[in-house]
Amino acid sequence: MPTLVIASGNPHKVAQIGAMLDSLALEVVSQPRDLAVEETGSTYAANARLKAEAAARRTGHWALADDSGIEVDALGGAPGLYSARYAPTDAQRIQRLLHELGDSLYRGASFRSAMALADPSGQTVLESEGICRGLILRRPQGHGAGYDAIFYVREAGCSYAEMPDHLKSKLGSRGKAARQLAPELLALLGVA
Repeated sequence: MPTLVIASGNPHKVAQIGAMLDSLALEVVSQPRDLAVEETGSTYAANARLKAEAAARRTGHWALADDSGIEVDALGGAPGLYSARYAPTDAQRIQRLLHELGDSLYRGASFRSAMALADPSGQTVLESEGICRGLILRRPQGHGAGYDAIFYVREAGCSYAEMPDHLKSKLGSRGKAARQLAPELLALLGVA
């Protein structure tokens, strides 16, 4: 059974990606705890490549990485690449975003995710991107990681935090990126 390293130190992200791959004949493991990759890329894709390549080189296994963020139209796409560094905690990030958006009626936003798969030598061999459009709520609905509780998805009729996992896999940016990557990933890893 091939091993696939999820190149992330974020336990929420590791669990979500792991759940998407749960039905496959893969051993899915987290990256080494002491692996820290500085996200110096100017795009989500560049950051995903950095993380996947570092994890693959360190472990000698296939590695899958994701970089994602929320882009608010009325804020010119902010926080974007800086979503995780917008403030020290999830609650503070949400508070800052809602404060900056204020009473604006224009509340369109996107969750954007880029994924990269690196082979055991540390070379990126596959990339994909997924986008989930939604609206920023005026106050949180539900409990979830990151910005999930303030991101409303029309197709689901609820906030991202309230969405069941099967809808996150179908409608979410990470799920869309994973589905786009899946056929070639399975072929490369020899998984049917």
